[in-house]
Amino acid sequence: MAGAGKVAAAVTGTAVKPIFSRDLAEAKRRVRELYRAWFREIPNTVHIYQLDFTVKQGRDKVRELFMKNAHVTDPRVIDMLVIKGKMELQETINVWKQRTHIMRYFHETETPQPKDFLSKFYAVSSSSALTGARMKLTTAHLCQI
Repeated sequence: MAGAGKVAAAVTGTAVKPIFSRDLAEAKRRVRELYRAWFREIPNTVHIYQLDFTVKQGRDKVRELFMKNAHVTDPRVIDMLVIKGKMELQETINVWKQRTHIMRYFHETETPQPKDFLSKFYAVSSSSALTGARMKLTTAHLCQI
């Protein structure tokens, strides 16, 4: 039993090794640098990929994507998100992506899928009721002909 206590103390007493940032302030600085790089790259991306939206719309989308992860406070997670963002930026700058890859970010937000049982039930029953109503209309229409 004494060995288990030592292992537990060793596990809780060790600090987690950071990926890049030593603290949250440094991680936030890296996020701001990445955000500025994306913000500056949007005009070139719109021109090179011949996108069907304005620079302002592109910058708004970048802001939306960054704000989606604004709740993250762990420096290691932030560092991983920054690494992924830099990879995406590099692929965009080097034109390793195709136009469709860029346009995937601009699809309209989809309606969220229901999570609980009743919401799922109502979604399925309402769609099947509509389908049943359509079937009745088409069969009634065919019988009249």
